Amino acid sequence: MKKKILAFLLILFPIFSLGVVKADTVKSKYVIASDSSFAPFVFQNSNNEYTGIDMDLIKAIAKDQGIEIEITNPGFDAAISAVQAGQADGIIAGMSVTDARKATFDFSDSYYTANTILGVKESSTIASYEDLKDKTVGVKNGTASQTFLTENQSKYGYKIKTFSDGSSMYDSLNTGAIDAVMDDEPVLKYSISQGQKLKTPIAGTPIGETAFAVKKGSNPELIQMFNKGLANLKANGEFQKILDKYLASEASTTSTNTVDETTIWGLLQNNYKQLLSGLGITLALALISFAIAIVIGIIFGMFSVSPYKSLRLISEIFVDVIRGIPLMILAAFIFWGIPNFIESITGQQSPINDFVAGTIALSLNSAAYIAEIVRGGIQAVPVGQMEASRSLGISYGKTMRKIILPQATKLMLPNFVNQFVIALKDTTIVSAIGLVELFQTGKIIIARNYQSFKMYAILAIFYLVIITLLTRLAKRLEKRIR
Repeated sequence: MKKKILAFLLILFPIFSLGVVKADTVKSKYVIASDSSFAPFVFQNSNNEYTGIDMDLIKAIAKDQGIEIEITNPGFDAAISAVQAGQADGIIAGMSVTDARKATFDFSDSYYTANTILGVKESSTIASYEDLKDKTVGVKNGTASQTFLTENQSKYGYKIKTFSDGSSMYDSLNTGAIDAVMDDEPVLKYSISQGQKLKTPIAGTPIGETAFAVKKGSNPELIQMFNKGLANLKANGEFQKILDKYLASEASTTSTNTVDETTIWGLLQNNYKQLLSGLGITLALALISFAIAIVIGIIFGMFSVSPYKSLRLISEIFVDVIRGIPLMILAAFIFWGIPNFIESITGQQSPINDFVAGTIALSLNSAAYIAEIVRGGIQAVPVGQMEASRSLGISYGKTMRKIILPQATKLMLPNFVNQFVIALKDTTIVSAIGLVELFQTGKIIIARNYQSFKMYAILAIFYLVIITLLTRLAKRLEKRIR
């Protein structure tokens, strides 16, 4: 009799415990990477908070499983690279499960069945895939929609243009640079609900399942946590509430904020804190990297005019290598490449902070050009002055300090000012690694409200004012030194 009662209790236990099944944690906190603009899965509302299906879902699962998470939103490409490089433990970004991705990532159970759909301008005559012949279709890089377009390109004869973010893709469609876009159905329909004058002439096509992912072979407990948390949320109805919040009605995806973002004043009024934060990161990045670049550049610049051939060779190699690598590739190599290389050797993940990686990349890039400025400035001083000084028995070092460098500095100052302005502008390039500086901040805002012309105008004014003020300050400093 006791055995029967025990067996009955064992059968009932999973039923009573439904909704509270938990996995064992390994880390005290997990870093989850996501997209920055993929509404309604993830986007910023007008209160400058990241929201959407993915954000609500991962937070609900973390709460259900009793784990602490930190969410970063560097963008889709950067999020994928962050997981591969060990900067993040997992990714949730409306990511479709494909065979190619299975070779790199381990996926959770699916939480959404995705459809891809074609979007065109309201005035377009495109009504079928056959109408796309010799036309250009835009798509976000690395998505299942891109896979669908690539597989059917020869069949329908269209051209494909890839974009790193949705806002750029939709802007290109609106300006006529491309003829159509291919995107996930809820994403495209959300953009229409936000005022995009588009239509969807062709029914959506299933492209697979959407799931949470981790780097292959890493953090298996995180997949277990996600699966158990997802099952619990489905059982208690919370999962369906999240889907309904963003998919059941267009109004649910919009913010209750009453500020009109169709005007420049409205954009500033509602986003000034976010813009000032991005501006602060831009200035910090430019000032710190340029200060480091000055030190490194002067050292290698002095090497380039040294009487020792070995030092001149070292300087030449440094300048040629750094100037020969585009800044974006240099930043990506430092942020993602180096951690992957270290992990392949040591087996340990060694992530690099995005701000630190951006600073290193900008410092090295500027240092290479400053080294050439220093070399040119020194060589612009008549060589006879060095010869006269040495003939009087004055050492090389003292001649450089007392005679050559004071004259060369006056010649170099205008070029230093120009190089600083270039470094400030170059901060926009390092946004490619997910650093949310001023330019990336503007792109995130545009992804929410699609006010690209007004937002880019605001950004242009920001950069113009800051660069003008800093240039004037530098010129006054130049006059004082002279």
